[in-house]
Amino acid sequence: MSKKDDRPRPGETIKPRKPATVQFTATVLQLEAFAVLFAALALYGLRGSAYERGPLVLDSTAALWTVAGVLFLVLVVLSRMVARPGGYVAGTVAQVPVLAMGLLLPMMFLVGAIFVAMWVVSLRLGGRIDRERAAYDAAHPETAPNT
Repeated sequence: MSKKDDRPRPGETIKPRKPATVQFTATVLQLEAFAVLFAALALYGLRGSAYERGPLVLDSTAALWTVAGVLFLVLVVLSRMVARPGGYVAGTVAQVPVLAMGLLLPMMFLVGAIFVAMWVVSLRLGGRIDRERAAYDAAHPETAPNT
């Protein structure tokens, strides 16, 4: 049984790969958006109790869902815009309000810190993978994407 030859034929167009940095950072921002949504659900469930609430209290349900909804939408939109100029800077700035949610729910300080660490790792590791891909493509032009 012979293995199928996956190499491109001469003149065949090769679909370029999406940069690893874009994939990693977009995924982190999307995961953060859902973490914010779940934190809002926890805050909604804890309303009216003093258990595990932070120093900042949003007594209004509308205010809680407005803050969480806006942050959720910002993170989702940024996850689609990281490949554009300024996208990584905007994503880095978006880490601050996620951490600041710890003022409402103290556990979000830990969750936010984990996401900040994931953000930094995604930028560094994604950049390294992209550089290695570019070096490989330069060394093997016959398999490099035709862009």
